[in-house]
Amino acid sequence: MASIRPRERTAIIQSLRAGVTPRVGLEHIQVGRAKEVKALLSDLDNICQGGSAFRLIIGDFGAGKSFFLQLIRYIALEKGMVTISADLSPDRRLYASGGQARALYQELTRNLATRAHPEGNAMVPLIEKFITEQRREADSSGRDVADVIKDKLYSLSELVGGYDFAEVIAAYWQGYVSGNDELKQAAVRYLRGEYATKTDARRYLKVHTIVDDASVYDHLKLLARFVCQAGYKGLLVNLDEMVNLYKLPSLRSRSANYEQILRILNDCLQGSAEHIGFLLGGTPEFVTDPRKGLYSYEALHSRLAENSFAAAAQVVDYQGPLLKLDNLAPEELYVLLCNIRNVFANYDPQKYLLPDEALTAFLKHCSAHVGEAYFRTPRNTIKAFVDLLAVLEQNPEIKWQSLIEDVTITPETDPSLVSLNPSPAEAAGAADKGQTAAAGSAENKPVEDDSDFDLTVFKL
Repeated sequence: MASIRPRERTAIIQSLRAGVTPRVGLEHIQVGRAKEVKALLSDLDNICQGGSAFRLIIGDFGAGKSFFLQLIRYIALEKGMVTISADLSPDRRLYASGGQARALYQELTRNLATRAHPEGNAMVPLIEKFITEQRREADSSGRDVADVIKDKLYSLSELVGGYDFAEVIAAYWQGYVSGNDELKQAAVRYLRGEYATKTDARRYLKVHTIVDDASVYDHLKLLARFVCQAGYKGLLVNLDEMVNLYKLPSLRSRSANYEQILRILNDCLQGSAEHIGFLLGGTPEFVTDPRKGLYSYEALHSRLAENSFAAAAQVVDYQGPLLKLDNLAPEELYVLLCNIRNVFANYDPQKYLLPDEALTAFLKHCSAHVGEAYFRTPRNTIKAFVDLLAVLEQNPEIKWQSLIEDVTITPETDPSLVSLNPSPAEAAGAADKGQTAAAGSAENKPVEDDSDFDLTVFKL
């Protein structure tokens, strides 16, 4: 009989109740997506063999994008890769001029994970594994450890910023040998992008550059080569909530970020990048909107356009850079509810809180109140089901039949939609439902500010 650790059980239940993706125990609740997973497994194998990958994972809010990204991350760790992940936000972007890109790099490195440290914060173990590998090679060849490390780091100088990156790793080794914890900490701070100015970095390290907004992607490529020298097979970069780029009010800021995406896509698809893969999660509007989405940038539109032959044959092309998540079938959602029930019962059928007929009744209730959205965007359905199980677990005297009809489920919507300060026409429209069509047009018109890279103040 399968088993689940108490820590994983608690994490899964708490995450699902909050409507977020668990970071552990994904194998206990994963269903469906077989073809998508197979396509990404091929990408991971390509990365491990020295190639690169770029995928846009597209799906509606609540469709399971974050879960899918976490699942691929989990598989990458099992394959011996290093993963870094972050959610984009107004303060974290791919490209900026006010420190937002460096903030994204800091979040990525904070979440750096290996199989031995899946929870993140694995920068120091990564560096020390690199040192251990070089000491092992030095012992086998009879050479000095410092010389072996120098030879290994020489290849980094081929990349942009590679010389300073190599100097920082060498400084960590010096601190490691001499017991200088301050020097080691300075090296780790540099690798995490925590130095805001070059002066602060030079105080401890012999470097001429630091991680800044313009060099984030270059440092990711350096990190990918370094993890391979440390004995890992490659680097997987997970970026979720890409819709935050779509919501930027400045046309210049959006275009700069889209240019960065184009640069990453070109490097990966042309074979310029090595041992690195990018998975970007976003909504359909983020890609297909002709005014503010990726399709508004012509170079990206031509590269991300759907395969017309696949559309004509009514099939899905799983090899292109754009991967749309298929809807869960009702049968798959039923299996998912069974898996969640197993987690609650610790895989003991004697402890099931609901019989099979209750699951069927719950799905029929969802179908009647939400329609087909209950399996197209199942997040709210799952959250309601976990809430139901929690009530029954705490109150075993309650009959499930009396609760099913009282379950309230609403179709999934974007919880992060915000609007800029309203114009007078918008304010009038909010006060008067009978506004004219012209006022309605003014209300729907987005506000663009091309004069500044920074976000204006948002109003919920």
